Amino acid sequence: MEYTIEEISPVERKVNVTIPAEEANAAITATIAMYKTSTDIKGFRKGKVPASIVESRFRNQIYQEATTDLINLQLNQILGESKLQPLSRLDVDAKELVRDEEFKYSVSFEVAPTFEIPSYAGLAVEQEIAVVEPSEIDEVVERIRTNMSELKDIEEDRLAQDGDVAVISFNAWSDGKELDEIKAQNFELPLGDGQALEAFENIVKKLKKGEKGEEDITFPEDFINKDFAGQTVTMRVTLNAIKERVKPELDDEFAKKAGGFASVEKMREAIEQSYLTSRKNLVKAAAEKKILDDLLSKVDFALPPALVEENIDRLVLDLKDRMERSGRRLESLGKTPEELRAEQKEKSEELVRTQLFLLAVAAKENLSVDPKEVDAHIFQEAMRQRMDPEALRHAYEENNLMFALRDRLMADKAMELIYAQADVKEVPAADLKKEN
Repeated sequence: MEYTIEEISPVERKVNVTIPAEEANAAITATIAMYKTSTDIKGFRKGKVPASIVESRFRNQIYQEATTDLINLQLNQILGESKLQPLSRLDVDAKELVRDEEFKYSVSFEVAPTFEIPSYAGLAVEQEIAVVEPSEIDEVVERIRTNMSELKDIEEDRLAQDGDVAVISFNAWSDGKELDEIKAQNFELPLGDGQALEAFENIVKKLKKGEKGEEDITFPEDFINKDFAGQTVTMRVTLNAIKERVKPELDDEFAKKAGGFASVEKMREAIEQSYLTSRKNLVKAAAEKKILDDLLSKVDFALPPALVEENIDRLVLDLKDRMERSGRRLESLGKTPEELRAEQKEKSEELVRTQLFLLAVAAKENLSVDPKEVDAHIFQEAMRQRMDPEALRHAYEENNLMFALRDRLMADKAMELIYAQADVKEVPAADLKKEN
């Protein structure tokens, strides 16, 4: 194997690789041998199928795998020898291996820029003292009581109102046809919680138990179901019952049912500790940002374009996910994909600049990420997304994202080191607000 490395820009590299025909043949032969050991073909014992038949039967898969495996093997060798550390997705320009022919391919990627790192030892920073107010704990306890409420029928002859739970049956009609997608029987709808369209709730709140109502409603343009966005339908609603939430008594029995706590006091202590841990993480993150902003103001370096674009992709996708969770669509913003991306560019550049700075600190401090740390992160992320860890790992590898994952973990370590060396002074939140 022979290779050359081109410096396209301060942050871009291109590796050109040439492989002699002998190495190409060896890669193909090795892959055929692997297929022989695991292939069942009628008329032959397992592992005894002639190589020529295996190659003929599975040619496409064999040549694709041989090409991919050879490139991956050589890239690891090249990157190790050159000390290059790709920051972005590897862009491989390669055809498929051909027997008895020289094989050429190229790989383009981005690398970190070089710059002088300012001193970060002993930087002074003020950090808010993390506290949890009793009123905040009260709110959590009340939410738990509400979630554990029992529904009790209201016998009073009155209209449904906010705070009630209306038990309704409904369906929708358009152009004289019933819409199967919008109907339900004995659906429990909390009124006033914003769980349904206001126009729909207003129909319900005009009814008493046993009464029926019918009105036209228009779905908003950003309605989550694109088929009905902006459409007007006729809603027919029957109010079957009106119920009220009856909260459990605030006693030790409630605490036990809520989470196995011995008493209400123990439950409040657990809530406070959970909130306090979360708040400490938040105020620490705010202090870390102050430190980083100060350090980044002292350096200037080029940003890898593809890395910026990849971060824009993620930011737009995050925005889309957040909107869909709130029942809205990205299209409802009335902006083109180009406009959305332009709006995220500044934030993306800030994220990339921060990561590159932290990676430079990590290199200076000889920090490293153990494979077990990568495994642990993938496992935790898989649990969060309710995925199989191996499937998530495969997705990272398939999309050449393992380098990016290691970089994120490395940047986190560098930030921890900088924070640990900082002169952190805890101050009340009120004092911080006065200074700002």
